[in-house]
Amino acid sequence: MIGLIAKKVGMTQVFDENGNLVPVTVIRVEPNTVVSLKKEEAFGYDAVVLGLDDLKASRTAKAYAGQFPEGIAPKRQLKEFRGFEREVAVGDQVGVEIFEGIRFLDVTATSKGKGFQGVMKRWGYHGGRATHGSKFHREPGSTGHSTTPGRTFKNTKLPGRMGRERVTVQNLKIQTIDPEMKVVMVRGSVPGHKDCTLIIKSAVKKEI
Repeated sequence: MIGLIAKKVGMTQVFDENGNLVPVTVIRVEPNTVVSLKKEEAFGYDAVVLGLDDLKASRTAKAYAGQFPEGIAPKRQLKEFRGFEREVAVGDQVGVEIFEGIRFLDVTATSKGKGFQGVMKRWGYHGGRATHGSKFHREPGSTGHSTTPGRTFKNTKLPGRMGRERVTVQNLKIQTIDPEMKVVMVRGSVPGHKDCTLIIKSAVKKEI
């Protein structure tokens, strides 16, 4: 598995090799710094800890800054990747070029928040009749049960806050990789708002 911390730039369209117009999401990948290496002998598993975005040392708590080796500035974003398939050392810079030869990505981010929503938008309810005289349009309807005790069971689909959840979109096809611009374009949309932080990894279910 290969992974990096990245940022979502937005969406655009590009032409593929057959001349078809393809919608893509542009992901900017600034070089990630290898902050530490975790070995199985000490931690029980092998992992690489990557960091992105420097913080001012004067504004960083000592407890947080203490995990960074000497010569490496504290990072705003930290992510641990287990089973990293590239040989790296502490202090190395890892960029988008490590995805050369990879065709599909899994992208993880926090989805956009949509506020408080009813059951039709949140759960896809069809609602009641739209004809004149009907008093049941967009309501969820009765949630009680003819049981003892009479109560509403857990996990009943009701109105509530929608979105702003951790989401992973799998098997997004890499359309273009541009090491000079430090971007990777993937076919389709990824969760999150513009400039949000993404975790991009080689797909676990699809290799070809």
